[in-house]
Amino acid sequence: MTKPVLALVGRPNVGKSSLFNRLIGERVSIVDDTPGVTRDRVYGESEWSGRGFNVIDTGGIFDENDNILNQVVLQAQLAMEEADVIVFVVDSRDGITPADEEVALELRKSNKAVIVAPNKSEDNPDLHAAEFYQLGFDKVIPISAIHGANTGDLLDEIVYHFPELDTQVEDEYKDSIKVSVVGRPNVGKSSLVNNILKQDRLIVSDMPGTTRDAIDTFVKREEKSYVFIDTAGLRKKSRIDEKLEKYSVIRSINGLERSNVSLLLIDGTEGISDQDKKIAWLTQEKGKALIIVVNKWDIVDKDNKTADKFKEKIRIEMPNVSYAPIVFISAKTGRGVEKIFPEIERVAAQHDKRIPTADINRVLEKAVNRTPPPSKKGKQLKIYYGTQVKSQPPTLVMFINDSGLLKNSYKRYLQNQLRRVFGFEGTPIILLGRERKRRD
Repeated sequence: MTKPVLALVGRPNVGKSSLFNRLIGERVSIVDDTPGVTRDRVYGESEWSGRGFNVIDTGGIFDENDNILNQVVLQAQLAMEEADVIVFVVDSRDGITPADEEVALELRKSNKAVIVAPNKSEDNPDLHAAEFYQLGFDKVIPISAIHGANTGDLLDEIVYHFPELDTQVEDEYKDSIKVSVVGRPNVGKSSLVNNILKQDRLIVSDMPGTTRDAIDTFVKREEKSYVFIDTAGLRKKSRIDEKLEKYSVIRSINGLERSNVSLLLIDGTEGISDQDKKIAWLTQEKGKALIIVVNKWDIVDKDNKTADKFKEKIRIEMPNVSYAPIVFISAKTGRGVEKIFPEIERVAAQHDKRIPTADINRVLEKAVNRTPPPSKKGKQLKIYYGTQVKSQPPTLVMFINDSGLLKNSYKRYLQNQLRRVFGFEGTPIILLGRERKRRD
């Protein structure tokens, strides 16, 4: 049901990142730092011959200070565990190096399809290919990642080795609500999915970081289909000690990006952490519908006001996701878990909601009359009209006279007015301003 995974393996400076950029069709930095959240750009999406797939540049996972041999061996082990197809990138000008031989030795232990890609082969590709057959793999395709030479042949070979599509399963997956289960390690993500499944499908452990992969689980309930994506815990960069644990962060972000709705689990016994806030921010940045799930509520010392106080604390400490409904559960006992499904249905519908342009403009007009837009140096913001351009999340464009006058505070005011009338519970609203000269 998930997209197949292609992993790029090889020594530093052989051209993995150049090939990665070419395959995903854009230039991206390998590491794109966002304050507070690890955002390693080592994975992207690509498509060839109608098959979509994820591309992983394993080299981006490791520190430059690591021993090169250790780096490439770990890359090979990682690729063998996670990928459907492995492209082993080597430097045709250097020939076979001892590090290449070590990688080949690791890769030959797997049953995965391995394609050797001698890069920088634009001058004499056939000559370069011959030497690398000594590595012991059947497929050697010389390429130039920079110039694009032979990358089409490489992609043909990659796609050929992907698992065959089960169209019935794919159709069911396509029509399902995709729900990512996110949160810090050890908050009960796998326990929640297990409770939903009523069977121990996932490994449950008290050790943080047990779930390394983003695991997709198909669930059918009352004729409705869901895919639950149980992700590894997002954790602070300073706490990622193992190299493979760093990969789990990428899988978490991958799982989040593939979902419609996110369940953010918070440990009710520990309260709200900075990491909870950062993950909430990430769901908003990715435009996902959000439900905040307070877990372990069965062991919290409480009275009839405790839940209300906890909700108020969430609203104060996470004001940017004040639209998210809050559910209190015990993943261990199952108490409250049934409440999650109606909320998923509700926020998914809100996430997909479309509002007629005339209705949007009636609300905007009333909002402007109630609280006039800000002005600067005698010039006032004018909103000519607004319209919704997409859903998931609801995205509205307002045509205005000067984008410099549209301040975030006024934008938030307009978003709140739209929520007051149209709901949009559980989903972020994207409100964009576009300059347009009014025609008299």
